Amino acid sequence: MATYAIGDIQGCFHSFQALLKKIKFNPASDKLWLVGDLINRGSGSLEVLRWVFDHQSSIVTVLGNHDLHALVVAEGFVSPHRSDTIQTLLDAPDADSLLNWLRHQPLLHVEHDYLMVHAGLLPQWTSQIAQGLAKEVSQALSADDYREFLKHMYGNQPAQWHDALTGWDRLRVITNAMTRLRVCTQEGEMEFKFKGELVNCPKNYAPWFDLPKRASADIPVIFGHWSALGLYTQNNVFGLDTGCLWGGALTALRLEDKAVTQVPCHADDAPISIHFAD
Repeated sequence: MATYAIGDIQGCFHSFQALLKKIKFNPASDKLWLVGDLINRGSGSLEVLRWVFDHQSSIVTVLGNHDLHALVVAEGFVSPHRSDTIQTLLDAPDADSLLNWLRHQPLLHVEHDYLMVHAGLLPQWTSQIAQGLAKEVSQALSADDYREFLKHMYGNQPAQWHDALTGWDRLRVITNAMTRLRVCTQEGEMEFKFKGELVNCPKNYAPWFDLPKRASADIPVIFGHWSALGLYTQNNVFGLDTGCLWGGALTALRLEDKAVTQVPCHADDAPISIHFAD
């Protein structure tokens, strides 16, 4: 039995299947941890989500910003972006079942002494605090009035966590940190425009995982979301978004021994030539 964490798939179904073949994934005994952004921007979002749904007993996934975006678009609160590729999914006869399943997935998962989140954690959050905050969002997404949360989810403000936050502001900060964060200040003020390489990090900001005295530094963190970062395996953090969508690779990390397996972007996944790395 092995547990494999896999970086952002983003609808690259053929690359995903090639990676599963290369690691000899056995759904009867192995487990997959998916770091979120299962769908959108690649050409096979429907196929990816159907495969994951059919194999859900062997899979743990956390929600990424593109997964949440699909839920918001499906409810009609925002229009699709020009680079979205989820219309086939939204038009599918099983769309309601697939999206309902997706909506009930968590923002964060802790098991085997690892923490998995799509984007990152704010510096003042311990792993225990982060688990509790993630559950608050999961409860909102699972509630009968979940559409109200999706209606108020988008926005960059507040950009910083405060324990006194309540209501939509509180849930929005939690969601933004766990699904959109790349860089922030030591005080946890987030900046959402930057998507580039480490050497170009904006002044007064740092990667969330490099901040001194980060409260979650006591647990290994697996994340994705930052394709320009590439494979990152330093200081007890494991960044697995290696830009398959942009013609890079799709990456799996075997948790038992930290072995890395990669496959190149499959030709049939048709990487997009314009960089929309959000």
